[in-house]
Amino acid sequence: SCYTHVEDFKTNADQACRAAEEFVNIYYETIDKRRRVLTRLYLDTATLVWNGNAISGLNALNEFFETLPSSEFQISVVDCQPVHEQATQSQTTVLVVTCGTVKFDGNKQRYFNQNFLLTAQVTPNSTVWKIASDCFRFQDWTS
Repeated sequence: SCYTHVEDFKTNADQACRAAEEFVNIYYETIDKRRRVLTRLYLDTATLVWNGNAISGLNALNEFFETLPSSEFQISVVDCQPVHEQATQSQTTVLVVTCGTVKFDGNKQRYFNQNFLLTAQVTPNSTVWKIASDCFRFQDWTS
């Protein structure tokens, strides 16, 4: 029945959002405090689009993150939704959207938003969420 399908979706959505919030805490703590291990959160084939510049693969991501000054992220909003399996080759996938402020060392604080596509890497003992795609953009409303 249609109702069961809606209930399943709601259950999935609730689970996805719990996972997303957990992920967000880990991600921003890692980028601020343990950046050298940040790429462990990404799939080998992940792509990052940083203010319109695409970076693919773990080596390139590692090099990129090393060039960034140290950061202090403050997240004000986390939003998430499951992505329909037809769109993701049956991978359990969640879209996570965050926004807040970031201050990179030596720069003024700026607003940003970021969205992640996370896919579940499921083994018999655990589920680990990895970043398949990541899009970061500064939101500078004032010139």
